[in-house]
Amino acid sequence: MSIIDCNYSLTGSGPAIFFTHGVGGAEDAWRFIVPKLKDKFTVVTYDLRGHGKSPVSNKDFNLDDLVLDLERVRERTGIEKAHFMGHSLGGMIAPAYARKFPDRVNSVGLLSTVAGRSDEDKQKVWNVISDLKNKGVEQTLKNLTTRWFTDDFIEKNPDLVSRRLKQVIDTDKDVFINVFKIYAETEMIPWLKEIKKPCLFMTGENDGGCTPFHNERMSNEIEISKLVIIPKVKHSFLIEAPEQITKNLLEFIESL
Repeated sequence: MSIIDCNYSLTGSGPAIFFTHGVGGAEDAWRFIVPKLKDKFTVVTYDLRGHGKSPVSNKDFNLDDLVLDLERVRERTGIEKAHFMGHSLGGMIAPAYARKFPDRVNSVGLLSTVAGRSDEDKQKVWNVISDLKNKGVEQTLKNLTTRWFTDDFIEKNPDLVSRRLKQVIDTDKDVFINVFKIYAETEMIPWLKEIKKPCLFMTGENDGGCTPFHNERMSNEIEISKLVIIPKVKHSFLIEAPEQITKNLLEFIESL
């Protein structure tokens, strides 16, 4: 097991928030949210290993490795304690981090993530991985685009959608498939209740993989939790609904 020194950015001042992005993303996943928070918070964003500007050695890493990478980022910032928020796969890394390093955590945000998948849900995710291996990333992305974004957003914001897709294509294929496998294999229901920190669960009303149903089930596992469903949007709501995300993040943190 080796820890990677991931590329990170630190901005703002005040209580700290660490943001962890999802599969095939980079720290810029939070670019519409960070400017709205940096006047009140110290905001840390970073690239997962093998994503963006972060290096990767062994491409067969797991969730535990990603948790230790996040702890290494925290050590390098010198921040003692913070809020930890993640989107999609990042929404699995953040609570796994809180489970391993509870003394470093004020609260956890699980955004557009999933636990308690049915057998059918699991099969759908593994079908995507099979397509990635057999049909290639670019071909598979055509199907993922409509899962990530609403039709209206795709039509009105082709540049933003293209940028997101290019980011995936530019990610090393083996790394992308590996992180997708981590996303497919991780099941948080058996251990979520071990997290004693306040948790915010937020997802899009029309997110087909990380549904309101799944998020309600996760929320029920946590003693102090808040569940927010963002109307109309799908999985990529950091890009599609940043104002609503930020508003709910602020309300959650300020309520603690």
